Amino acid sequence: MGRFETEILTQPQNLKALINQPGQWVDEVHQRKSINEIILDMDSSDSPTFGKQEGSAYNGHFGYTCYHPLFVFNQYGDIERALLRNGNVYSSDDWKSVLEPIIKRYQNNDVTRYFRGDAAFANPDIYRLLEKEEYLYAIRLKGNNILQDHIEHLLTRPVGRPPKKPIVQYHSFRYQAASWEHSRRVVAKVEWHEGELFPRIGFIVTNLRWKYSNVVKFYNKRGTAEQWIKEGKYALKWTRLSCHDFDDN
Repeated sequence: MGRFETEILTQPQNLKALINQPGQWVDEVHQRKSINEIILDMDSSDSPTFGKQEGSAYNGHFGYTCYHPLFVFNQYGDIERALLRNGNVYSSDDWKSVLEPIIKRYQNNDVTRYFRGDAAFANPDIYRLLEKEEYLYAIRLKGNNILQDHIEHLLTRPVGRPPKKPIVQYHSFRYQAASWEHSRRVVAKVEWHEGELFPRIGFIVTNLRWKYSNVVKFYNKRGTAEQWIKEGKYALKWTRLSCHDFDDN
């Protein structure tokens, strides 16, 4: 692509049209084949940079200089929206500009709506938006002492020789962090593995009323978003951004 074409595409109105285009394609697909539910998976990733590219920065999580784009996929592997961001921003930075337009697109659709995200999106502002818009969600929570106290009865190592198959236990309880305006349901999963001294523990905040194990299974399926990001990276080379200017990339 020549410099002239790049300058045209990077004009504000054209950048806005480009970022909206994936959602328009998805809408066209759904018009041809109706759906009864939509599941949104939000995740961030890395886009390695080389040289002094505008907006690139060292990211301690990835361990190198990169951009830090944000993606939302649906359950069919379609990308709903994406945003290129500076390399040193937090995983959930600018989530609202990515998620709100998608929510608006589905507001008048008669479908059941779901959202999944990892612990980077454990944000009360996200919970409030999803609850207001009647989304069912499962979002991972980072552990803390209060959460651990709720599952203390599950943290005693099982007696006897551990089986080869992990021992899995669940618990559900109400929890209210200091930044939350009310309590919410938390589902905990505790796994004891052979040869490991301590259990593997995970917490999920959710408004789903499902059985414990079903909530965890639903959350775990968000890993497919990571696979689709990898496909984009390796099959389509979409993270090879070689321009100097951030808008050009």
